[in-house]
Amino acid sequence: QVRLVESGGGSVQAGGSLRLSCAASGSIFGIVAMGWYRQAEGVQRELVASITNGGSTNYADSVKGRFTISRENAKSTLYLQMNSLKPEDTAVYYCRVLKSSNTAYWGQGTRVTVSS
Repeated sequence: QVRLVESGGGSVQAGGSLRLSCAASGSIFGIVAMGWYRQAEGVQRELVASITNGGSTNYADSVKGRFTISRENAKSTLYLQMNSLKPEDTAVYYCRVLKSSNTAYWGQGTRVTVSS
């Protein structure tokens, strides 16, 4: 089992910044990729950004150039730096990890609200 705890969400005005963190604990051996997803009200959950063990990153087109995903392996922590936030970024953000066994684990989510 992998336990994921997100933090850093909150309310911010458009143009502002937030930094999300996701601390992983438990059976973290074998994690091959980590990512951030988000789910807005009435909308399907979508990938925001992901990063592999090798450091390869992938971003949704809507956040490219504004969001940066990173990870600190020593602390088993994943980050998402979000700049130039827009009202359409408002959602619950979830951390997800994928293990080599192809098992995925999710965090409980952290809410981000961007006001215009």
